Amino acid sequence: MDYKSSGVDIDKGNRFARKIKELVKVLPKNGTISSIGGFGALIGLSDLGCNLILSSSTDGVGTKLLVAQRADKHDTVGIDLVAMNVNDIITTGTNPYFFLDYVSYSDLEDRALEDIVKGVVDGLELSECSLVGGETAQMPDIYKNGEYDLAGFCVGIGKKEDILPKPLKEGMVLIGFESSGFHSNGYSLLRRILFDIHHLDLSSEFCGKPLAEILLRPTTIYVKLFKSIKPYVKALIHITGGGFYDNIPRVLNSGVNAILEKDKLPEVDIFKAVQDMGDIEENEMFRTFNMGIGMIAICENSDKEKIIEASKRSGIKSYEIGFLTKGIGEVKIV
Repeated sequence: MDYKSSGVDIDKGNRFARKIKELVKVLPKNGTISSIGGFGALIGLSDLGCNLILSSSTDGVGTKLLVAQRADKHDTVGIDLVAMNVNDIITTGTNPYFFLDYVSYSDLEDRALEDIVKGVVDGLELSECSLVGGETAQMPDIYKNGEYDLAGFCVGIGKKEDILPKPLKEGMVLIGFESSGFHSNGYSLLRRILFDIHHLDLSSEFCGKPLAEILLRPTTIYVKLFKSIKPYVKALIHITGGGFYDNIPRVLNSGVNAILEKDKLPEVDIFKAVQDMGDIEENEMFRTFNMGIGMIAICENSDKEKIIEASKRSGIKSYEIGFLTKGIGEVKIV
């Protein structure tokens, strides 16, 4: 099994992103600092006489929503929605500032709508970020009764000197921060393996717990941790869609490679179980799932202990999982 056979073609998405870059060349830049393809966009306000930088991101929850709808449990996907956005924002070096949400459905119980928003509020509280508005769109015939989709939009703020990534060089180290599980990626492949092939239901035991509990565990929000380690971070990487192979290169310059050491990653039974059940090649696992690491910080070797100690205080486990060598902007997993 692989992600493509379950309906998600990462390479096609990357081709589309490259096409978008070509199409937008005709548009005005209006203070744009970053290029399309990063975790978030950066806009400078110097034309307005201001030294502040705005960042922005938009994301959804993906087909994890189908699991929530199947379980009739909707109070965690709002946390996922916030997490997928604010975790992208902090990779730019800025802090999440305000958030908007979009909920679309055909016919949905009031209770489900309220639970979704409760989750959004919980996520924003963890992110120290405000909700300033959004859109609720009722669209008959687009969705079946009980189905819905979510999208989030976040704006962050920071100073020019805060922007990440900083220049990277050989000898810097990679510190990985634990994930809470699958987060919000790889669910099309998970559903194919768990439900379609192995015919599990949400009450089935999976690695010692009900499957629903494992699959609906909300994405970890790393904002408070980031604020405590910000002075020591040279680059920050959100391990989201595309896993390690597609996300780490987003921050690398052309002079370094990132070496990831497999034996230093946490041993997480749910990833091993899925790999065995789906007969998934190792390379595909590292391109689809976070493998127990939801965020990676790159720092000077002399600063790693400060980051590890801050991580302990935050209650999020950290692991020294790799280092930078001279190279051409590639990721190598050894």
